[in-house]
Amino acid sequence: MNMNRDDIYRRQGLGDTSGVGQRCGLIVVDFVNGFVDIDQLGGPHIEAAANATVPLLRTFRRMQLPVAHTRVVFAEDGSDINVFAQRIKPLQRMTEDALSSQIVPFLQPVAGELVVRKQTASAFFNTPLATWLHLHGVDTAVVVGCTTSGCVRATVVDAMQHNFRTVVVSDCVGDRATEPHDANLFDMQQKYADVMSRDLLIDSLVSARKVQAHD
Repeated sequence: MNMNRDDIYRRQGLGDTSGVGQRCGLIVVDFVNGFVDIDQLGGPHIEAAANATVPLLRTFRRMQLPVAHTRVVFAEDGSDINVFAQRIKPLQRMTEDALSSQIVPFLQPVAGELVVRKQTASAFFNTPLATWLHLHGVDTAVVVGCTTSGCVRATVVDAMQHNFRTVVVSDCVGDRATEPHDANLFDMQQKYADVMSRDLLIDSLVSARKVQAHD
């Protein structure tokens, strides 16, 4: 039997959708200086994704929807260095006050937004994120950030495992190269999340709000 990739996935029942639920929460994964700067751990693709996130963040704030940001933060004395940071040694320099660990200026959190300090790929692992989202009535986790193949993917898988509907905003996530970015967007769409463009998601949020206002 000669089948291409899409035929195989479709035949096995993959690539379905979970949709957008009643209340979205935005998770901004690791848009910090060190991951945006190509001379550190970033790349131009990541910088473009961070800039594309500005209108989406503005929309969430205007609609008073929950927003959480993540930072990678290790202790100054290295006492909490784990295997992840041993493999990727520049992470060890991302301490509380280090410039590399600070959220980029144009996406700075505002009062009422959660800032999660993490030491692994997932925004959920050993953090209060899931509890905070549930407390704020969120049923749909909207994920942006970097990298698509690393911390974004890990966060998406854990969001689904915490039983959130999950949306990845395709033009608001970035990686160091297009190949892992494209491959992971495809794979997440098949198994873990809906992949949507920023403008389509914003239109969906605005339309849903108008419907709620008329009910």
